[in-house]
Amino acid sequence: MSTDRPTTKLGYDEYVLFPNDGKRHEVINGDHFRNPAPGTYHQTISKRLFLALCAGIESRNFGEVFFAPCDVQLGEHVIVQPDLIVVLNDSAARITPSRVIGAPDMLIEVLSPSTAQNDRTLKKAVYERSGVREYWVVDPDEHAVTQLVAEKGKFAEREHGDTIQLDLVPDLSVSLDSIW
Repeated sequence: MSTDRPTTKLGYDEYVLFPNDGKRHEVINGDHFRNPAPGTYHQTISKRLFLALCAGIESRNFGEVFFAPCDVQLGEHVIVQPDLIVVLNDSAARITPSRVIGAPDMLIEVLSPSTAQNDRTLKKAVYERSGVREYWVVDPDEHAVTQLVAEKGKFAEREHGDTIQLDLVPDLSVSLDSIW
């Protein structure tokens, strides 16, 4: 992951000027992060999770599921592109024509070698602080998902087996066997 450290904090006005170069650009705490496009296995896992979430959320008219690249602006100096974004109907006002503004209900990051450290630490802290209600960190190499759920403003890890029960939608679960 490459970081460009400006002398001033970057915001959305600067973010929209980044080149469309096939890399994922994000602004976290005013700093510019640039990552290569994810690999094919990463995309396969992301696609399978997207389809499972759409089947349980969009098909039942509970909300919207978006996949990268889709901008999420969590603050003046925080614009990210999570792999998957869930916005339930109660939060639908956050969806604008250009991006999601404010904390989505759920975010999912599928780890890549260039993003793993930030997804587990920096982005986790930003998502927690921003009020994201549920955050999954998906490790394709280990075939593991860390499910984090907000409790009193802090993420708490939930235990699960081969099936993950979404905290946001109590009657929706995802079978991990169908993801790997």
